[in-house]
Amino acid sequence: METNHSEASPYQVPPVDPRIEAVEPPRTSIWVKELPYSVILVLTIFGVAYTSFSNQPLVLYWEFLALVIGVMCIVTGVQNANGKEARLRLISAQVLHWSAFLLVMNMILLPSAQRILDDSATGISIFTLLALGTVTAGIHVASWQICLLGLVMALSVPVIAWIQLSALLVVLVISLAVGVGVVLWWPWHKKSVHS
Repeated sequence: METNHSEASPYQVPPVDPRIEAVEPPRTSIWVKELPYSVILVLTIFGVAYTSFSNQPLVLYWEFLALVIGVMCIVTGVQNANGKEARLRLISAQVLHWSAFLLVMNMILLPSAQRILDDSATGISIFTLLALGTVTAGIHVASWQICLLGLVMALSVPVIAWIQLSALLVVLVISLAVGVGVVLWWPWHKKSVHS
C-alpha cells in the first residue's frame, strides 16, 4: 500500500521558514534587576551612619524608607502572584503589614514613650522595627533579596549601638590607621620622587 505524502498529518510540524528569526525578549542585566534593592541598601547604610554619628532618631527618614520598602514588596510580590485574587490578597496584606509597622513606630514617638526612651534608644528601636518589618515582608512575598535587606538592617542594629558607645575608640582607630598609612606611604613617596 502506497502512502500519499502530499496529505499533511495532524502530527507533523510545519516547516520553519529560515528567513524568520525567533524573537527573544530583551534580557535585563542582573545589575538592573538588583538596582532597587541596592538603592534601598545604600539608603539604609546612609541612615545607619547618620543615626550612629548624630544620635538623632531620623523618624521621617525611616518612615519614608518603610513606604519605599513596602512599595518594593508589593511590586516584587505582584510579579510572582498568580491570578487577580492572589495579587489583591498580597497587596492588601502588604498594606496592612506596613500600616501596622508605621502605627507602632509612631506609638514609640508618643510623649509617654519618649519620657522613658532617649533619642538614641528611640532611633535604634525604630530601626529594629524596620528590620523586622522588612524580613517578615520578604518572607511573605517570597523574595530572598528583601529578606537579605532586612537581615543586613538587623545586623546593623548592634553596629549602631557599638558605634554610639565607642565613638572615641572609633576616632582613635581611624586616626591610628591614617597615621600608619602616612608612615608607610612617606618612604615610598620619597623613593618615587628621587627616582
